[in-house]
Amino acid sequence: MRRRLLALVCVSASVLSGCGLISQDGGSERRTVTVWLMKDSASQDFLKRFTEGFEADHPDLDLDIRIQEWTGIGDKVQAALKADGTDGPDVVEVGNTQVPQYAEGGRLQDLTLESMRDWGIRDWLPGLAEPGQWMSQQFGIPWYAANRVVIYRKDLFEQAGINEPPRTREEWLDASEKLDKNGDQGIYLAGQDWYTLSGFIWDEGGELATQDGEGGVWTGALDSAAALRGMDFYRELQALGDGPVDADEEHPPQSGVFAKGQVAQIVAVPGLAQSIVRENPDLKGKIGFFPVPGKSADKPGAVFTGGSDLVVPKNTDQEEGALAVIEALAGEKWNTDLARTMNYVPNKKSLAEEVSGEEGIEAMAAGAAQGRATPGTPRWGAVEADNPIKEYMTKVLTGADAKSEARKASDRVTALLDANAR
Repeated sequence: MRRRLLALVCVSASVLSGCGLISQDGGSERRTVTVWLMKDSASQDFLKRFTEGFEADHPDLDLDIRIQEWTGIGDKVQAALKADGTDGPDVVEVGNTQVPQYAEGGRLQDLTLESMRDWGIRDWLPGLAEPGQWMSQQFGIPWYAANRVVIYRKDLFEQAGINEPPRTREEWLDASEKLDKNGDQGIYLAGQDWYTLSGFIWDEGGELATQDGEGGVWTGALDSAAALRGMDFYRELQALGDGPVDADEEHPPQSGVFAKGQVAQIVAVPGLAQSIVRENPDLKGKIGFFPVPGKSADKPGAVFTGGSDLVVPKNTDQEEGALAVIEALAGEKWNTDLARTMNYVPNKKSLAEEVSGEEGIEAMAAGAAQGRATPGTPRWGAVEADNPIKEYMTKVLTGADAKSEARKASDRVTALLDANAR
């Protein structure tokens, strides 16, 4: 904002010199834009290409890209947003579901105008765009997405007489049942994989939590009829394998379970296939991918969209430079470059064809069009930390009454989302 105001005030060459936009000898003064990006979000080769390309296109700007660790990043970002801004970041990469907690205190730039006028907001993936909003304003700009698909054994499908991947839930259940025999698991689905459950709930028209009007109270919604239908499908599918009912997909890591060779399917991001092949080279060439099936064949099932958004701190003193960085990173050229480099889904639905030709990315891009995110409240992190959803799932999978347990879990979610809770 400071830079935009200066541009309005400084109206002559002599005054511009005093404002620091033009140097005394007539040359442009180079300004530095500080960008915080998270570790492993982009390769060093990509960052080198981007920096060189950006600085060539913007001869008055230098980039200072500083790589951050995910551990402890929340407190670090909050501290930077509260500082005077002179030595802090001008652009920050944040997890797509983290935007509300940073926007809540009014410490992020409102980028709604730029999003609508210049950056193609209507084409963004909903799972990145929606959580980037707070109080109907756009603060987070979608950068990249990654979501779950079904990773499967092509050879086991062929042996079971399944000639093509299932496209509907019923076909998926039928195929998994055929695969669940002769010592093989039809599907390995851990009992507490609540991200996968969320997709089934959304497919049924349900929600994890609902809000009573804009700015109103949040209430847990796991006990709605739609959410219960989603849990019922999860229960049916999970029973067609030997996934532990009291653990999530990381305990043990499902890539290791799949690599042992007796699992036909898992639900995971495509990149996990690389880990599987490293553990079991005999599976090279035998692994395929397809989108999580939906209720009908005309579109894939809903999935939780992970990924990152880009935000601009309100205290930046390089607003114009920050906007230029976001426009470049989120624009078609560099966004598709990043997607190809890192096996991501681009931030726009229209760019999906730009990463065609790789089976895992194509499956992920198809699912991303139905992507969703967790409820847009700054307190959702408290829900994930306590996670009554996991406990609810285990109880249902061990025979407890789903409706009763869903009511208890919903009450706990409501309590955790209470803005007045301490």
